[in-house]
Amino acid sequence: MMAIHSLPTRPRAEPYRMTARLSPPWLRPYVLGWAGFRTGEADLPSRMLPLNAATLIVDFTGMGSIVTGPRAAVTVSARSPWRHGVALGLTPAGMSALTGAPLREVTGTTVRLEDLLGARAEELTGRLASAAGWAERFGLLEERLTAWLRPGAGRDELVMRAWSRLQDPAGPATIAALAGELGVSRRYVELGFRRVVGLSPKTVARIARFQRTVDAWRQPAARLDAAIACGYADQSHLTREVRAMTEMTPRQLFAFVQYTDRLAE
Repeated sequence: MMAIHSLPTRPRAEPYRMTARLSPPWLRPYVLGWAGFRTGEADLPSRMLPLNAATLIVDFTGMGSIVTGPRAAVTVSARSPWRHGVALGLTPAGMSALTGAPLREVTGTTVRLEDLLGARAEELTGRLASAAGWAERFGLLEERLTAWLRPGAGRDELVMRAWSRLQDPAGPATIAALAGELGVSRRYVELGFRRVVGLSPKTVARIARFQRTVDAWRQPAARLDAAIACGYADQSHLTREVRAMTEMTPRQLFAFVQYTDRLAE
């Protein structure tokens, strides 16, 4: 599943353009995938959607490179700080393996990439900006991340496994069931998530369900009612959750998610 980081707050003269790829299998426990993006118009308001992963963004237009953390509700910005660049999603294991810091340190906030990676941030930004196209950029990300990731850094195996299970559409229906599957108490799981992720496991599960819905809606032939299959009890449940997390109706969110074009390879 490819999570969507942000959307415009109103239709633009040009649609948001994106080309996305899942990461290769050996990187997937750490990196969800990467996407090239071009927003078109500058300085328009943007809406950052709920996420339960970190997003590393390298912008080629002078904004610089940043990491935005997990968040449980929409964040609206007066102007979009990114226009053209590359974004990639980091799991809790990926955050610790790349930076040595737990995901909670960026939860609900934005930090400069150089504060997390030091000189590697400038190297990565420069090489991505000068690359010939998206295929070369994605290949560079694969090569650099494979070289830089330190899988044992600050890793909490149980929390990483629990987080991954909550992303799975066929995962446990409740946090108590998740704890039973892992052979620990519910309290143990909750404390582990607070320590590593900075969000409760119930919140992580809600966000995962929401992002599965957004991913289903971004498909070219998607229908609005596809969301029910993502884990909502009924249409009323879907409407309440989407309103609470985005301040939009499902129909409004569906329209914005569909308002995208694919960038040329």
